[in-house]
Parts: sequence; C-alpha cells; structure tokens
Amino acid sequence: MTLDSLLLVVVYLCVQLFANKLISSSAVGRFKWLSFSGGVAVSYVFVYVLPSLHKEQARFAETQGLTMESELYILGLFGLLIFYGVHKAAERAQHTHLEGEGHFFWIQIMFFAVYNMLISYIIFASDIEGIEAVFYGVAVGMHFMAVSHDLWREDSKRYESLGRYVLAVGIAFGWITGVFAPLPSYMLAMVFAFISGAMILNVLKKELPSEENAHFKTFLAGSLGYTAITLALKYFFNW
Repeated sequence: MTLDSLLLVVVYLCVQLFANKLISSSAVGRFKWLSFSGGVAVSYVFVYVLPSLHKEQARFAETQGLTMESELYILGLFGLLIFYGVHKAAERAQHTHLEGEGHFFWIQIMFFAVYNMLISYIIFASDIEGIEAVFYGVAVGMHFMAVSHDLWREDSKRYESLGRYVLAVGIAFGWITGVFAPLPSYMLAMVFAFISGAMILNVLKKELPSEENAHFKTFLAGSLGYTAITLALKYFFNW
C-alpha cells in the first residue's frame, strides 16, 4: 500500500459522502459544475478507457491464445447491457410508485455499490502509480460525484440517510481488495472490460447534461482541457 493509494481512496470516500454538499455549496453553480464534470468524464472514456481496452484485448488474446480478438469487448457489452437494464428498471419503478422508486431504489444502490467497488478495485490493483494514478483518479472522482448526484436526485432522503454510506463501503472494499488481493493480469483485464462497458453507459446516460441543464462552454472546456493535458502528459512521460 502506497501513500498515493491511501490519499486517493480518502478523496474518493469524501467525494462519495459529501458530493452533493460540494456541488450545492460551490460558487461555480450546479449546472456548470456538472457540465465540467461531464466533459472530463467523456474525455476520460475516449482518451483512456477505450485505448486501454484495446490494449488489454491485444494482450489478452496473445497470452490466452485466443483468436476471436473481441472477448473483452463482449464482456464490456455485457457490462453495458446489465447496467442499462438497471436504469430501465429504475425508470419503470419511478413511474409505478408515487414517491421515488420504492424498494427498487435499494437494489439500484446495491448495483452501484458493486460498480464503485469494481472501479475502485481496478484503480488500486493496476500498476499505475504516482502522477498518472492521481491524474486519472481525478476523472474517476468526478464520475463518482456525478453518479452520486444523480442517485441523490432520485431519492434524496434515503440517499442521504443510508445510500451514500453503502456506496462508500463499495469504494473502501474495492480499495482493500485491490491493494491486498490483486487478481492475475488476465482476470484483471476481464474485470476492467466489464466495468468499462458499464462506465461508458453511465457517462453517456448520466453525465452528458440535458439541454435544459447544460452549460456547453463549461462542458467543452472540461472535455478539451482534460484531453489536451492527457495527451501532453502521455507524450512527455510516455504513459
């Protein structure tokens, strides 16, 4: 366990527990904050997640002697489909119940606790560290914040009373297992592929601001700014 990983998990836990207070108390404004966060998340998907998935697929096919060359992409598709099913079930539950999503809200919380755990596990079980880990960790922290805010909007009372703590436990458990019980590289690649599909869905569905809530200039600044910095750091540090 390194100091970097310890500091990063503390930041993630603070973001998860206090995301909505941070957003509501920010002088920037909720719409601008979420638009900027969405821009960073979209950039993260295209300049890190997709290239990393391609790299892992090539390594996975070579080490496992597979010829299809799309095994990890299929796992990513499964991740996307499963979480899309959760989203659709949540929408149906909202239309069925007059107040919130009924008992399904807790099922959704548990799904996202697992989601947080897997993302946290991938970050802390991988071999990236130092500035690279912190830089990519910032994008993930903003993603946690946006997902948390979306769940808070669905049922703020139950989210504040217990939901956010369940999600924080997911992050903590992912950190513990990632640091002390890392999987073999081929299994880590499979977990990464699955959660990448779910992340792509959540970024595009939950973090792209709707027309009435969007601040396009801030979204563009977050997206292009994060992309430019990522490409520069990759060039200078050979990430």
